[in-house]
Amino acid sequence: FANARGVGVARADVSDAQLESLHAGGIRGLRFSVHEPHRGVTTIDMIEPLARRVHALGWHVQLHMTGDQVARHAAMIARLPCPVVFDHRGRLPVAQGMAHPAFAVIRRLLDAGRAWVKISGPYLDSASGGPAWDDVAPAAKALIAAAPERMLWGSDWPHPTERGAKPDDADWFDRLADWTPDEATRQRLLADNPRELYGFDD
Repeated sequence: FANARGVGVARADVSDAQLESLHAGGIRGLRFSVHEPHRGVTTIDMIEPLARRVHALGWHVQLHMTGDQVARHAAMIARLPCPVVFDHRGRLPVAQGMAHPAFAVIRRLLDAGRAWVKISGPYLDSASGGPAWDDVAPAAKALIAAAPERMLWGSDWPHPTERGAKPDDADWFDRLADWTPDEATRQRLLADNPRELYGFDD
């Protein structure tokens, strides 16, 4: 796994030596799953201090926040010195989609070249369900159209949040063809963009 890359989770008291060791092992970012504060091992107040520390390593921070949280903490997110990856399409509520304030927050950072969006986990927010996830599609397509060079595709396998039948990953992969206009854009989401973000050419 010499060329593997990963995104880690760290406590606030992680040492510089530990971060250096993680970097040597291929870690290139820290993930903060704060969408369910009572269940997570990371908290929102950990994001900014740790972001400042890992910026020196060239890492990014990956934020799994609800759309409401993204909007509420927009000022903090804008202050982060390192790139930001919005997990699961920014968890935009399907009822509002692009009209939700979080969409504007994400677009501002995309337009400034400071953010990425992971196109993943449609079942987390969809009311219409798979395999089409039609209610998630409009906002996802809008993000892809706005900044195809800043989008990443993710399967979210093995779907740990789903207690019943797991989403069919083949169906989800097929949505990529529906949501992207051409092969060049799909190449970006699947290969070129992750190569840049995760530093596979290092």
